[in-house]
Amino acid sequence: MRTLTVTMFMTLDGVVQGLGRPDEDTRGDFPYGGWGPRYNDEVMGRELAEGMSRPGDMLLGRRTWQDFHRVWGLATDGNPFTAHMNAATKYVVSRTLDSADAWAGSVLLRGDAARTVAALKATPGPDLSLNGSAALARSLHAAGLIDHYTLLIHPLTLGTGTRLFEHPAPRRELTLTRTVTTPEGVVVAHYTRTPEAG
Repeated sequence: MRTLTVTMFMTLDGVVQGLGRPDEDTRGDFPYGGWGPRYNDEVMGRELAEGMSRPGDMLLGRRTWQDFHRVWGLATDGNPFTAHMNAATKYVVSRTLDSADAWAGSVLLRGDAARTVAALKATPGPDLSLNGSAALARSLHAAGLIDHYTLLIHPLTLGTGTRLFEHPAPRRELTLTRTVTTPEGVVVAHYTRTPEAG
């Protein structure tokens, strides 16, 4: 069975919206887009590169897949992240997309997220990583389908915006396996889901 690792950039108060650019995600009149890049440094880059160095497939929600396609899928900058994104098989979970043909290597998973991802995890193949896609991550967390969490917790609060766990979530116990603190004060926390008793 494939494992699923979720990687999320978040503020201290749990906001995951609009990390990279002012126009990335302005839903709800979110005014703080682009809060993340000032915290990037060499240590964070190494941590992310280590995750990308392991072979695997990607899992994305529709909005994140469309945004990543615009940013990474059309780039020719020689960036190793660009090469990784374009080479990986990208499974996009959506009820509304007609096709995922716009970005080479993409496979559309139609229907209920928990059902389609559970079926995908049960197939032979590389492990899966989910980057961003907070709504999808919440659904998969609720269904108990996430095996590992990498949370990059940034040293700021925003007070508004979409949060990783903004609705009541079922109880899930996690085991902290490793932490790294970057020079810019980001805590990179790695967790593994604790097996449920019984």
